[in-house]
Amino acid sequence: MSEATHLDVLIVGAGLSGIDAAVHVSKAFPAKSYALLEMRQELGGTWSLFKYPGLRSDSDMYTLGFGFRPWTGKDAIADGKDILQYLKDTAAEYKVDQHIRYGRKATAYSWSSEDNLWTVAVDNAETGKTEKITANFLVNTTGYYNYEAGYTPEFPGAADFKGTIVHPQHWPEDLDYTGKKVVVIGSGATSITLIPSMAPDAGHITMLQRTPTYIISQPKIDPVASVLKRTLPAGVAAKAIHARYASVTIGFFEFARRQPKATKQLIKRWAKIHLPKDFDYDKHLVPPYNPWDQRLCVVPGADLFKAIHSHKVDIVTEHIEKFDATGIQLKNGQHLDADIIVTATGLDVQMFGGSDVEVDGEKVDLGKLFTYKALMLNNIPNFAFIIGYSNASWTLKADLVCEYIVRLLDHMDENNFTKVVPIVDGGLEAEDIMKLDSGYLARAAHKMPKAGNRDPWRLKQNWYFDKKFIQKSPLVDSEIHFS
Repeated sequence: MSEATHLDVLIVGAGLSGIDAAVHVSKAFPAKSYALLEMRQELGGTWSLFKYPGLRSDSDMYTLGFGFRPWTGKDAIADGKDILQYLKDTAAEYKVDQHIRYGRKATAYSWSSEDNLWTVAVDNAETGKTEKITANFLVNTTGYYNYEAGYTPEFPGAADFKGTIVHPQHWPEDLDYTGKKVVVIGSGATSITLIPSMAPDAGHITMLQRTPTYIISQPKIDPVASVLKRTLPAGVAAKAIHARYASVTIGFFEFARRQPKATKQLIKRWAKIHLPKDFDYDKHLVPPYNPWDQRLCVVPGADLFKAIHSHKVDIVTEHIEKFDATGIQLKNGQHLDADIIVTATGLDVQMFGGSDVEVDGEKVDLGKLFTYKALMLNNIPNFAFIIGYSNASWTLKADLVCEYIVRLLDHMDENNFTKVVPIVDGGLEAEDIMKLDSGYLARAAHKMPKAGNRDPWRLKQNWYFDKKFIQKSPLVDSEIHFS
């Protein structure tokens, strides 16, 4: 073990949330020492990890952009490379890129009440050794999925397939799909992003899904935003566009929850404008659940629907029986010929980068903990984490959490506190933290912290509620303890 390094604040992860946290902390506390640990050799998180064709945001950039540095690009739905450049530019402008330690993977967090310190074990990819870093306060921004591997179910006969099988999380840079028959397994955001991007070059693409997903189209370039940017001062335009997108996104979610039948009809009406007349919408695009029981997917400029209209793309809704040498045999007797099979079958959910967490020598079972204001955990001192919204932009939540962390650290400094810990006071019933029925979340429910059924443990998935609840409510209450 190398000699310990001490920091006031340690941020784990140099993606969107990590950069957000670093900017907030460095601006508010220029005298505090801090660093970001990044297991890979590039900042950007999701936006530097994934390399598949067509990678883009599935949230509008006016709310996915940071509140302190609004998005000024022309596209409301932006390509992955543009988002990555935005993150790099932000990190450089605020000089947080100078505080990133690359090739460092946090493997264990250990809290000592005797010292009021975190000790973090860190694997150094360059030296092959384990380092030790101590910190007064720890912020985890690694999200909730495994960066090293995606989720792929075991498909019978997969070893018999003579073509190429690819998971989007590990897309080969030299993969040539020109003129090839491609089957993309999955109906989520990755599938509907990949397929329109591959369609012009591929021979034919089949989107093979077991269950449909609700899909709506959104303009890639918003004409209203363009007008506002031309006619208003930059700062005023940014606030107006941000408010507009936040209200529309959250308003539609709340409407869908309250009026699922009407929402289904709206989604169908919007989609059928762009689809062929003979397309079986009810079979292929109506799930057996209500809108927003699982995440709703967005296609910019109706690109997926237009690809289906061109007949270079088909959707098949059926169960897989097995893979064979030339493709996929379905349970209804149909065979899908394929040269390439893309398993866009989801994420492997993993909390805090898979790191072990200990408090005073006892290992913590994260699945049994409650989230305080969806940003701290009960009985875990001096620790905050960032998980964005499932029904709106990730950054809407990240910005609120970062502002709260600043308030919290400022309160501790003013009162000479060295420890803060949420503690459940009284009975609490567990609820799912994400409030979605998606398969990848259901598989991981046992290892994810829970929300509670009352404040301040409740989770609303509503930015307007959180602005009041997180941003403006009193910092001190009966269930957060300072010492």
